[in-house]
Amino acid sequence: MKKSDIVVIGGSAAGLTAAITARRHYPGKKTLLIRREEQVLIPCGIPYIFGTVGAPENNLIPDALLDKNGIELLKADVGAINRQETLLETSQGDVGYERLILATGSLPTRPPIEGIDLDGVFTIQKDVAYLHELREKLETANDVVVIGGGFIGIEFADEINKAGNKNVTVIEIAPHCLSLAYDDEFCVEMEEHVRSRGITIRTSSRVQAIEGVDSVDNVLLADGSKIKADVVILGVGASPNVELATQAGLEIGIQTGAITVDRTMRTSDANIYACGDCAKKISFFGGAPSKLRLASIATSEARIAAANLYGIRRENIGTVGVWSTAVGNLAMGTAGLTETMARDRGYRIVSATVEGPNRHPGKMPGAVKTVLKLVFERNSGTILGGQVMGDATAGEIINALSACIQTRMTAEDIAIFQTGTHPALTASPIAYPLVNAAEMALGEMVVS
Repeated sequence: MKKSDIVVIGGSAAGLTAAITARRHYPGKKTLLIRREEQVLIPCGIPYIFGTVGAPENNLIPDALLDKNGIELLKADVGAINRQETLLETSQGDVGYERLILATGSLPTRPPIEGIDLDGVFTIQKDVAYLHELREKLETANDVVVIGGGFIGIEFADEINKAGNKNVTVIEIAPHCLSLAYDDEFCVEMEEHVRSRGITIRTSSRVQAIEGVDSVDNVLLADGSKIKADVVILGVGASPNVELATQAGLEIGIQTGAITVDRTMRTSDANIYACGDCAKKISFFGGAPSKLRLASIATSEARIAAANLYGIRRENIGTVGVWSTAVGNLAMGTAGLTETMARDRGYRIVSATVEGPNRHPGKMPGAVKTVLKLVFERNSGTILGGQVMGDATAGEIINALSACIQTRMTAEDIAIFQTGTHPALTASPIAYPLVNAAEMALGEMVVS
């Protein structure tokens, strides 16, 4: 029987990060990572396989990271966890452990739609062979329908559209695409941008059925209209993969369907930790259950779980929620709560929106309009969240905003925030968006 001090199940973002972190904190402990995949995809890069990067093999997490960090790899299926004996039953034999980290990820949601099993209907799976099959199918397809207008749906649609000679349609049940991630004015801007690139968007539309005999022919909507389709891609979310945890008798959350963990990422078994999409999430804002599943959250949880294996060193502050979306030259990002989210949660808020060039002067090469919207709790002035829209710099602007949120900065703190500026790199220090929006919000608080 193989034995290891620390065993991690799962080789994607959470699992790999957990294994690396365990080695850094406990270099004297032997660390083993078990995964079933021959090759591991970069999760957020999957849409770009079908356009920008060209093939699944160009979107892989290199195994060299394991060797570099002294982590042993076992490619095997884990059939069961024997908690009493602290061992795993795998397709390559039993494996003993002292501490176990579950990073089993999530599975794509398959909504109860008639015709979902027809040939030509695909979910978004983290599997190289499966994505090759989808890529081959797309090569001969003329009409492609993407069900779901969230991050993945929009990015899939745009990447497929880049191939040309295809009719690409996005179907979204909500009034706007990306409505769970951005306020309406940001959603509308992205929808207009996506449509300008030749993609059809059908919002406030519910799929009634996927029709065809053996393979898909069209998508039937609830209003009776039909959209021709050779390929249908389902981008409607994911559910925690808790099969192993359930078999082992670990506590599973009733509301979330995820593995119950405390703030140290420890499960109901003191020797087992969980992180990533399979683990329960609580919101940074009030501690209610959170359904967010992002690679950035998964890796943060992995660093917490692995550091705590032999003594508490870190605790989870809760899920802030930081993400970006990019289509062509338009990028948007959110950190924390949007105005809509904050109001829905009962906060009394003040919001402020500023816009201007991201370089100074505005005629500087590379300058583009940037829109920044900040949301503050009215009484305390504490920042709750914000959104940015502009070019590729939006991704790092939103990360800086996340730091402000996590340290619970107030509008006053941000208004006197010391920034580094440069004409070719940033907006003007006179009208720096983060500072300017905070000042505007303070003015609103004083008036009220």
